Amino acid sequence: MRILVVEDEPKLAEVLRTYLQASGYEVRCAGDGLEVMPLIADWPPDLVLLDLMLPGRDGLDLCRDIRARTAIPVIMVTARTEEIDRLLGLELGADDYICKPYSPREVVARVKAVLRRSAADLAPARARETGGLEIDEGAWSARLDGVPLDLTPVEFRLLALLASQPGRIFSRDQVLDGLYDDRRVVTDRAVDSHVKNLRRKLAAVRPDEELIRSVYGVGYRLDLGGV
Repeated sequence: MRILVVEDEPKLAEVLRTYLQASGYEVRCAGDGLEVMPLIADWPPDLVLLDLMLPGRDGLDLCRDIRARTAIPVIMVTARTEEIDRLLGLELGADDYICKPYSPREVVARVKAVLRRSAADLAPARARETGGLEIDEGAWSARLDGVPLDLTPVEFRLLALLASQPGRIFSRDQVLDGLYDDRRVVTDRAVDSHVKNLRRKLAAVRPDEELIRSVYGVGYRLDLGGV
């Protein structure tokens, strides 16, 4: 599998390249943000390891662009912990983040975990429809009342989880388990952000209904017209 490492510090990039290649991945590196989108077009990777602070074009802007054009998983790398909720927010759609300084072995473990989730997401699956919501996990698409929903990978997993049993209350821990392999990957604030923005996208189709309900102290449930 192909990994694109976007890191402007040559020594760090080379360390990551060495560890990832030792784990069996094909690796290319980019040190300037302006190189990234042309490289993705020419050499489509299976995952992008994307530093936040880059010359030419910053990582946040690149993450938006990657997510708008592809479903390639993105792991953000940052030394700015105050950015973490934004990195995993619905507007950006990053799949995971890693804070500097980091262990190269941790990076490899995170890459493997995200690729496992991505493979599971793309596994063949039948479409299912209930209450006007259609989810096709094989095609990675969702529609509400026939209107396509423009969802990030994390949003899609969240909606698919809630829609698997409409009306059931899923605890925050169950939501975290459904979205991430390791609860430490995401903060409670980020989960609330995912839910808030998914609600906004659903409300654009059904403005008079609150489809995702919060049950105080318990979790979340999906209500689809009494289903």
